[in-house]
Amino acid sequence: MSERDLSVAVFGAGGVTGRGVAAYLAERAGEVGASWAVAGRDPAKIERVLAEIGVAAPETIVADVGDPASLAALASRTRVVLDLVGPYTLYGEPVIETCVANGAHYVDLTGEIPFVRRTIDAFHDRAATAGVKVVQICGFEALPPDLAVLLAAETAHERWGEELTEADVDVATQQPAGRLGLADLVSGGTLQSMAEALGDEAAGEVPDPAALIADPERAAAVRRRSPVALAPRFNARGDAIAPMTPIAFINPAVIQRTAELLAAERGIKAEPMRYREGIAIPGGSASMPLRYAAAGALAGMQAGFRGLTRARPSVRNRSADLMRRILPSSGFGPSGSRLDEWSWHLTADARTAGGRYVRVDLDADGHPGYLTTAKLLGEAGLLLAEDGATPQRAGCLTPATALGTASLARFERAGARFAVSS
Repeated sequence: MSERDLSVAVFGAGGVTGRGVAAYLAERAGEVGASWAVAGRDPAKIERVLAEIGVAAPETIVADVGDPASLAALASRTRVVLDLVGPYTLYGEPVIETCVANGAHYVDLTGEIPFVRRTIDAFHDRAATAGVKVVQICGFEALPPDLAVLLAAETAHERWGEELTEADVDVATQQPAGRLGLADLVSGGTLQSMAEALGDEAAGEVPDPAALIADPERAAAVRRRSPVALAPRFNARGDAIAPMTPIAFINPAVIQRTAELLAAERGIKAEPMRYREGIAIPGGSASMPLRYAAAGALAGMQAGFRGLTRARPSVRNRSADLMRRILPSSGFGPSGSRLDEWSWHLTADARTAGGRYVRVDLDADGHPGYLTTAKLLGEAGLLLAEDGATPQRAGCLTPATALGTASLARFERAGARFAVSS
């Protein structure tokens, strides 16, 4: 890659998150000596949209998922392609194919687990041979919890030589004042991705925590040890815990794949850990029944979606078609001023087989699904483009295995501060 003239290319910079990635790179790329560009099928539209937020990309490249030659021209020029053109079930494979064929690292934000499973099956060996990293689910899902759990695991191993057996991840958000609408909570791209995952012939993989595990024996152990639990609960700090939103079935599969990849790399057969996560609803004892009821309502919605993934194909397909029609499309999202008013905190509480305890905290600025995701993705792209900044691994990787923890301090520039606090 040393002869390539671009460090990072943002493919699909016209959407809400794409604009955020471009804005971040416009500020950040020069600080690390990186070159970048945006790409899409309508350069004039991209430039117009970016101009509305005061961003001028150094270059706008014509690239279209329906034009393999344009994708190859893009991938052959850059070290890293950040793909924001979803739903990825529909549009992701051609981009991955050309990145692997032309030696460019690939990163996306998909949460479509069946698509990720097929990507691993089709591209892992090829990408590993080519020295290419294919990194999926690299935004709020699942980069923060994946890196936090890895940091806890490495801390436990370094301090006591022990493996993690349990990890609980809770996320608490601080929203701006005023009434929140749907656009403030979830993007149209995420909603359309949910529809595509539901309509996928392998939709049954969506709620499976072992969906991304290659070894059948380990996959069975993961399902026994760590099923995705949706029931509301309370954590040790008295917070009511609701299932992770917008969907609870993405991060667990990524966390378990990270553990499998690292165990295989070390040549050990570690038992799967029990992993739980959720959204924290804090408050006092007086509000406990109300908070538990709210968590229960969110759990019911997620249980309904899980039930649909297991329904007959005809029911799933009709439901997916209805979601495609009535839910907002890609590009739906909040205004920029609202994004800065959010903040959030992630806590990872982990234990080892010997009863040792590790806590990792992550404080982050900005809306988790939009602003923080855009900045995290932009910084991840810069790290992958930089020689020696990430581990020497290749293939279809998780965010944690692709990025490692040695450069966690770099994410402070993206407004995300990791720390081992206990």
